[in-house]
Amino acid sequence: MAETKVLERKPLSLAERSNLPQIVSGLKTTVSHMFRKKVTLQYPEVRPTLPEGYRGVPTLVHDPHGREKCVSCQLCEFVCPPKAIRITPGEIDPEAETAHVEKAPKEFEIDMLRCIYCGLCEEVCPEEAIFLQDVYSMTGYSREEMVNNKEKLYELGGTLPDHHYKWDKKRAAEDAAKARGYAHS
Repeated sequence: MAETKVLERKPLSLAERSNLPQIVSGLKTTVSHMFRKKVTLQYPEVRPTLPEGYRGVPTLVHDPHGREKCVSCQLCEFVCPPKAIRITPGEIDPEAETAHVEKAPKEFEIDMLRCIYCGLCEEVCPEEAIFLQDVYSMTGYSREEMVNNKEKLYELGGTLPDHHYKWDKKRAAEDAAKARGYAHS
């Protein structure tokens, strides 16, 4: 059998029993912070500078012509980890200017209480319709106020430049096909 060895502990000193060294160490840290230069911002008039790559509130954006860029493909809804996005697809009126494009969202909601600001919705969007804006102070008095509907998302997002003008190219190609008599049905 293994032999059990009893170890003798040395007794605590007076300073160790009274916790004075720990108290003095904490006070030293507090006093050193008291004399450092402090930065005070007059929020909300003066806002802090945000770091590069900051991911803020997801919003919907219009193209430069004021058209909806979202085509209700629902990829953002499927990729959202906390399931904060809900899209109800809708049809575009056949007489509308954008009838040649695709479908559009009838309803588009993002629950900001569930959103984790991961940015996956922006990355997966094939139409570049979702952008993360540098808005970081979302407030509301109820849960319903924290659910951004389609109108609020477009209001927050605004209009961003479009570098590929895909819809204009489709429209021009379709008009050229009609002129040659090759219209699609």
